[in-house]
Amino acid sequence: MSAALETVGLEKRFGGIVATDNVSFRLEPGARHALIGPNGAGKTTFVNLLTGVLQPSAGTIRLHGEDISAMAPERRVKRGLVRTFQINQLFAGMTPLETLGVAVSERMGHGYEFWRPAGSKAAVIDEIVEIATRFKLVDVLEERTSSLPYGKQRLLEIALAFACQPRVLLLDEPAAGVPEAERHDLLATVAALPRDVSVLLIEHDMDLVFSFAERISVLVNGALFTEGTVSEIANDPRVRAVYLGESLDG
Repeated sequence: MSAALETVGLEKRFGGIVATDNVSFRLEPGARHALIGPNGAGKTTFVNLLTGVLQPSAGTIRLHGEDISAMAPERRVKRGLVRTFQINQLFAGMTPLETLGVAVSERMGHGYEFWRPAGSKAAVIDEIVEIATRFKLVDVLEERTSSLPYGKQRLLEIALAFACQPRVLLLDEPAAGVPEAERHDLLATVAALPRDVSVLLIEHDMDLVFSFAERISVLVNGALFTEGTVSEIANDPRVRAVYLGESLDG
């Protein structure tokens, strides 16, 4: 079976600086996978290469076996590679109903005016309700996004990505800024997504990483440092040394 997402010898150079250094990475179908690394490890550059924001200097990116290395970002989204951002990209003046409605309606080819009249687009409305239920947004569907608690805003952003029907979902620090009490619930909602959605989580909060991921990759200085199960990474003294700042002596 081909990988959900795969890179082979991926490199990105900015002049004499190597930001991504010969990274060969595999995201399995249905994975709940985390990418971690210290500040400056190259995680953002790697994600920008995966999504087409940056073009690689060398190497290959494949989505379900298809070479997407030179594909434009919007075409990657249509192929099922969807991401969220560290800072939310929502329209503050819209409601979750409108936000999800635009995404679902556009994907179905109905245009932006899905709610005029709403009853004429029953399939759109049904899907909005299904997504809102999955992401615990039903009770705030008609509130302005700017008035929502930040945890709900982050859920809405992930729901918006899910509305694009991703096959691979890249989550860039989705719990950043979310109150501690809500972080685990947020990632539990993501973990419960259908297994035909493979998830790659980029996150600094190690408690969240260990509770969410089934496999973890560690990036250091732009290169893939090590990879393994949660237990293997948690007990690897080299990871503690480079990521947690512990010495190998103790």
